[in-house]
Amino acid sequence: MNKKIAITAGDFNGIGPEIIIKALNRLNISENNVVLIGASSLFKELNKYYETIEIPFDENWLCVGKETAEAGEFSYNCLLKACEMAKAGQINAIVTAPVSKNALHLAGHDFSGQTEVLEANLADSSKDEQAEMVFVAGDFRVLLLSRHVALKDVRITKELLVEKISRINRVLKNNFGIANPKIALCSLNPHAGENGILGCEEKDIFVPAIQCLRGSGVAVTDPMPSDTLFVKAAKAYLDKQPQPYDVYCACYHDQGLIPIKVLAMDKTVNMTAGLSIIRTSPAHGTAYDIAGKGIADESSMICAIKQVI
Repeated sequence: MNKKIAITAGDFNGIGPEIIIKALNRLNISENNVVLIGASSLFKELNKYYETIEIPFDENWLCVGKETAEAGEFSYNCLLKACEMAKAGQINAIVTAPVSKNALHLAGHDFSGQTEVLEANLADSSKDEQAEMVFVAGDFRVLLLSRHVALKDVRITKELLVEKISRINRVLKNNFGIANPKIALCSLNPHAGENGILGCEEKDIFVPAIQCLRGSGVAVTDPMPSDTLFVKAAKAYLDKQPQPYDVYCACYHDQGLIPIKVLAMDKTVNMTAGLSIIRTSPAHGTAYDIAGKGIADESSMICAIKQVI
């Protein structure tokens, strides 16, 4: 069977349709390998005909550059259709254009992002499936141990560390073909807590989790200061050398995303791993400020598509 990916239109008031058109026109992928989920009227400038699964859409809903409930509902319905097709075995992967979290909320859908929508509709708890957010730029990979939560609400427990690092270890083996993954763990506190002077989480929580993980055969580092870790990552990336670790586990959103986006914004892909199907997305948002101007950069969308095609 041909590998078929579903690409969701995202927020029609943002740059989603534009970067999908630009990416597909540049990539020249076979019509047999792509199905679009959205509205055919949004994709008129495509050079090829790709099957489109129509989601209810009215041209009068367009309000380019604005967050609206109509766009949030449309985005949500695109995701639901992709999940439905994935569960039916009709597609091999999902690529999502950016959506607005606020637009989702305006439409009455209380999710903090697309990752959470996919997890709610695809995760099989009997198989220990849970969505993990991984950002990928070549062999530079960052796992977020916590996702879209306020910094004051970040809670890293022994159980969370064991669960998520065990899962990313399996993902690296099964999805990336890495036989013996090397996993780097960022500390929560500056200087890894300085043995309790700057925080006790590393010695009280991280070390017991690491001992448990190593006991099950997972090759994970001691908690290391993120500035030190990402200096090594940056040097390898800029020198075009292999990364010293197969994934860097960041405790919170900005700890992991600032370094990879500073280094490789146009090449970075947001990947949802740990479910029965891989989802990728550009690493940027809806970019309402440039929507409708025809100047959006499709590079990250191209990387998202190439990651799964």
